Amino acid sequence: MHGKGGSPSGHVEPLASALEQKGYLVANLEMPWSKGRGYDAPVADAVTQVSSALEDLRRRGATRLFVAGHSQGGLFALYFGGQQRVDGIVAIAPGGNAASPAQRDRLGRSVAQARRLVADGKANDRTRFLDFEGSRGTYEVECTAANYLSWFDPEGAMNELRAVKSVNAAVPVLFIVPTGDYAPLQNAKQLFFGSLPANPRTRLYEPDSGHLDAPSASIEEIVHWTTEVAASGEGRAAAPAR
Repeated sequence: MHGKGGSPSGHVEPLASALEQKGYLVANLEMPWSKGRGYDAPVADAVTQVSSALEDLRRRGATRLFVAGHSQGGLFALYFGGQQRVDGIVAIAPGGNAASPAQRDRLGRSVAQARRLVADGKANDRTRFLDFEGSRGTYEVECTAANYLSWFDPEGAMNELRAVKSVNAAVPVLFIVPTGDYAPLQNAKQLFFGSLPANPRTRLYEPDSGHLDAPSASIEEIVHWTTEVAASGEGRAAAPAR
């Protein structure tokens, strides 16, 4: 799963291709927060989308299922790990924390606007709201108030601290924070990684890269880690990525 503004040829494509070349079954998904979709669905529908992709991988022969994502996709992968059972989570430079000071400061008015619209019975009216991304700053998106609130409520699904604490303790996490990541993500890495439930195979990996090229810089470690986790039982590893 990609970050904001992602596309099929985005920053996770080299990772998805590398995994396929090594024999992994890969579902490369375009998620609701992508540039092409613009929050056209709420969080619950995104969970259903990934769950369906995992079931398809299982039908194709996969018996070890991993969910992987980059940036906002990394945070969503962590949230998904608290909702559905998988064999492992790969969170690459997770971002988009709706409860972060930056998000609250820059998007607070839009969140309040969405709340008012929902309260006034206009939850499904399309409206312009603000989004925020570290390399772009704030920019406008157009979607329904209900969908916007689903993704940007500071106490909702994209609250990163809640997401990491809710991961199933039986599910190991490869938590990737590159050394050149955005300063807020670097500063918060120990808080979020340290809040994951204890699991002997959960690991912090810090590749020598920036935020955008973290998926490519992490290919070897992801292959090593997923192989190690999959080897703890029988079967093949499968990874939905992008």
